[in-house]
Amino acid sequence: MAPAQTPKLSIVVPCYNTRALLPRCVDSLLAQTLDGLEIILVNDGSPDGSLELLRDYETRNPGVVRVVDRENGGLWNARWSGTDVARGDYVTYVDSDDHVDPTFASDLYETAVREGADVVVCGFRRVAEKDGATLSTEMDEPRPSFVAHDEPVRLIEINPAAWNKCFRRDLLMRMRRLDAPPKILEDVTLSQLAYLASDGRVAFTGTAPYRYVIREGSMINTVTPEQVESVKRALLEVRRDFEADGASEALLQELDATVFLHLGVSMSFRLSCSREVDLSRAVSQTTAYLDEHFPTWSRSPYLERSCVRAHGGALRRLRFARSVYRAGLMPAALAVYRFMIERLHVDIKW
Repeated sequence: MAPAQTPKLSIVVPCYNTRALLPRCVDSLLAQTLDGLEIILVNDGSPDGSLELLRDYETRNPGVVRVVDRENGGLWNARWSGTDVARGDYVTYVDSDDHVDPTFASDLYETAVREGADVVVCGFRRVAEKDGATLSTEMDEPRPSFVAHDEPVRLIEINPAAWNKCFRRDLLMRMRRLDAPPKILEDVTLSQLAYLASDGRVAFTGTAPYRYVIREGSMINTVTPEQVESVKRALLEVRRDFEADGASEALLQELDATVFLHLGVSMSFRLSCSREVDLSRAVSQTTAYLDEHFPTWSRSPYLERSCVRAHGGALRRLRFARSVYRAGLMPAALAVYRFMIERLHVDIKW
């Protein structure tokens, strides 16, 4: 891959303690079919010798691979360390334990140019680490592009991950940044703040070139109450940013529904996997938090029957979750969900 004087696309890879997996990831980026790439590898204070390997890639691929070395500061700060030095018109992110098909960059960039988009979403495959088998394929169906502020309901249908999207760099440069980023769920806050700052289109590649690696036993993973509290603080900061920027009522309703999905449902599920957590108490605390700070979650127009009928998919599942929440049955529902995953190996994607 030849170096580009002005890159079309910058790929930022935060790296922390994944030395054994880095060659698969970086080699897949060097095999991209799109000319005009730069690959920015951010060593987030890894103590496992990752920096030496990253420097070797930089030496062997001058002008294409750049290394940023920083003290450990977490995923949010590592991503921004790479973004701040990126020179591409667009920026995308790849997690260092994942890998991509050769068309990943071209799918994103060519869609961005064709649609004049601020944000482009590609599909992804969940693949088993052991044998590379595809467990599911998501977000790969063709969808029409749209303007985020005109149709905020469609934002709820998009997975929040940063790693299957590319963003116009000047959008990232003008969006608000968190003073206190969360310890987990960083992607939800980044995507919401990007949508807030966007005045352009969100587009879809209709392909699935990203391979999200599922490690054995990782379908269920726990979080701590302290991690959830960090998420709550960050989401409050996001809500304040929406209000300070004069976000429309429709966009605030989208934020409230999205927060319910990821905090009320996903985080509650992950808390339910810990025997040390009083789940009923945790759900009650989350409900009170949502009621106070994200008040339209329980009466969202996006979860009414007519809207769900029109859009289906994620909204249908979220409407069901809201009904369960309202009935006080969330702990029981999560126990059933956990049984489906652990014993039946059936996983519903939210």
